Formats: sequence, C-alpha cells, structure tokens
Amino acid sequence: MKEYFEGIGKIAYEGPDSTNTLAFKYYDANKVVAGKPMKDHMRFAMSYWHTMTGGGNDPFGLPTMERSYNELEGMELSKARVDAAFEIMTKLGIEFFCFHDLDIAPEGDSLQEKLDNLDVIVELIEAKMKDTGIKCLWGTTNGFSNPRFMHGASTSPNADSFAFAAAQVKKAIEITHRLGGENYVFWGGREGYETLLNTDVALENDNFARFLHMAKDYANKIGFTGQFLIEPKPKEPTKHQYDFDTMTVLGFLRKYDLQDVIKMNIEANHATLAGHTFQHELLMSRINGVLGSIDANQGDMLLGWDTDQFPTNIYDATMCMYEVLKNDGIAPGGLNFDAKLRRGSFKPDDIFIGYIAGMDTFARGLEIAAKLLEDRVLEDFVQNRYRSYNEGVGKDIVDGKADFESLAAYALKHDHIEMESGRQEMLEDIVNRYIHRA
Repeated sequence: MKEYFEGIGKIAYEGPDSTNTLAFKYYDANKVVAGKPMKDHMRFAMSYWHTMTGGGNDPFGLPTMERSYNELEGMELSKARVDAAFEIMTKLGIEFFCFHDLDIAPEGDSLQEKLDNLDVIVELIEAKMKDTGIKCLWGTTNGFSNPRFMHGASTSPNADSFAFAAAQVKKAIEITHRLGGENYVFWGGREGYETLLNTDVALENDNFARFLHMAKDYANKIGFTGQFLIEPKPKEPTKHQYDFDTMTVLGFLRKYDLQDVIKMNIEANHATLAGHTFQHELLMSRINGVLGSIDANQGDMLLGWDTDQFPTNIYDATMCMYEVLKNDGIAPGGLNFDAKLRRGSFKPDDIFIGYIAGMDTFARGLEIAAKLLEDRVLEDFVQNRYRSYNEGVGKDIVDGKADFESLAAYALKHDHIEMESGRQEMLEDIVNRYIHRA
C-alpha cells in the first residue's frame, strides 16, 4: 500500500523535555488523569475537511499545500484521500474522525451521481475502519458551498433548495449510521440573513425547526441513535446567523420542542466571534445540560473571521477541560480538530506538527484542570462567595419562600450592606500558577 507521508512513523510520547517536533510532549494516551486515560477524556478526532481537502487557499491566494496525491482528480483523488486520512490518524494515534459528505466524495453532475460517489467511498472508509479500529465521531452534510444554497438550505426561500438539503441530510445520516457514527452535526452554513428587507425570519425559523424534526424522525425510522448536535456560529458567513451562540440556539430549541433532541457542538473560534470566551460557551452548554461535543481550534483576535487555527492557547485549553471534567466527560462527543494549517505551513509534515501541538495543548490543559478541581481552589472560593444563600433570607430566596413584601421588610432592617472583594486578580494569578507549575 502506498505511503503518502514517507519518513514519518508512529508519533510517540517523549515527555516535556523532548525537542523532537514529531513527538508528543504532554499527550500520553494511556496516562490516567482524573480516573481515566487521557485518550478517553479527549476522544480526539481528525477533521476530514481541513486535513484532507484543505489546500491552503484563501480569498487572496491559490492553494499551497504539497501533497503527493494533489495531481489526482475526481474519484481517484477521493480514494487516495481515504488511504492518506487513515495513515495520518494511525500515525498520530487518533481514534476518531469527522466528515462532511462533500469532503469524502465529489458532488458530480446530479444528485444521483453524488449519492453513487458517496456509496463507493463509504465502502472504502468502512474497510479502513475495520482494519484500523478507528471510529466515526460524527458526520454531517455540506449545505452551504453549492450555489443552490446561496440563500440558505433549510432556511432558503426556495422550497427546491430545502428539498435538496433534505436529500443530502437523509444520505448523510444513513452514512453516519452505517459507519457507526456516535453523533450527527447540523451545519450552520448559511442559515441566517444578510438583510431583513427581503427576509421572512418567522418562516425561516419555522422551516429550520421543521427540517430538524424531519431529520430526527428519519433517524428514528432507520434506527440511528446517535446524538444530534448543532454548532453555534455567529458570522459564518451571513451577517446574522440563527444559531448565533449557545443561548440563542437553546432558546430556539425550547421554542420548537427540540431541547431534548439536540445538544451543542461548541467551537472555540465561533465563541470568540460571538463576543464570548471559549469557556463561556462551554459553561453555558454544561449548566443547561446540552454540552455535546467540541470543535477544538482557536482564532486570531485581530481578524474578524473564522481562521480555524490549531489550538496552542494553554489557558483556553485548561478552562475547556475544566468544563469537560465538571461535565463528567464529553462522550459520546469528543474533541474534533476543526483546524487547518496556516497557508505558509505547506509541507507534508506540517500537518503532523499542527496536530501534535493541538493534542499536547489539550493534554496539558487536562492535567492542569484536573489539579485545579482536585485542590478545589476555584470551587471553594465560589462556594464561599455565595454562602449567604445557604441560610436566612438567602435560603428563603432559593427555596421560593421569599416574595417582594418579605424582602422589602427584610431590607428595611438590613440596609447597611457589607460587600466582599471578588478577588478576580488573585484567582487569575492562581490559575497562572497552576499553569506554570512544572
């Protein structure tokens, strides 16, 4: 069998003192942290789109990535990418992958050709999964690239586009089910508006909900029991996305009786584009019981779009894993690297270096988060800060025994209020100390 990344062997753990760029410094897959192996906390997944189909092109430049299969076209290119994808995952020790339908097979000139192409490639993927033990974390469809989706897919003003999107999602769910996928993700794509002057927002939201109910009904019909996920994204690419952030999506799900059907796939870069921190979106999902899976990447705060960079921010990774641990894990979701190389990082080994950097960052973040929780430095502070709700008038408020009249009477007798410092800088310093510990 052809080796597409020659000279690169199985990536090993060499420890934090290693200077080998093709070795893990912190990710030791079987090291037990907080009661289970690192790999089971992370459930790392390869993104088929950025890793296998990303060429390094951007709005201002042509593709740059050097890949030995680049000279191929059509189905031959898709077949080669299957072999190359499983080579990458095997060498990195990544146990899951994620895909859009358009990532794995060319669209063709008709819907039927698209479906036929998918069947051919899925058979190859299935064989590779059997040979390697690598699993499918989630599948989805691309409902945004083709001009038929220029005005949206399930929110399109054109019912034919809605129907075509339904056909795509039907097939993508079938594929995900066939491959044993543990989740199915709904794209955010172009589900939003550019201007209110030509948009029936009420109908578009109703149709979006109808589409999701149809998808769940079909999944139930074919026996797919995987977790359904929506990925909140604020500006990609419409001016206003209906799935702007976690709380916006949660409000939508509750309105349309989908709150028990769909959870969140949280992406770091989308959180920052929405004006939130990564931890904020994870926490809001966790406390509402809808934290399903994670797109692990980071953005450039000086750029106003989704740059999808490999994550190297140790603070964000620490607080991400802090929320994952408090969530009692992320399964059946995982940490999918929705990340691509920078355009100037075009050599074949750069893709391994990018994944190593991301996996090491989250491994170190896991260790730090576990120690923070073990020592309860933040937990105890927060618990103490809200202690006034454990007794007296505070407990009456929590227990639903207080009303405005009783509270007003209480306030008249206790109108000299003593406040305590929130100690933000102290807590930030404590987190930094944990991060910087050897």
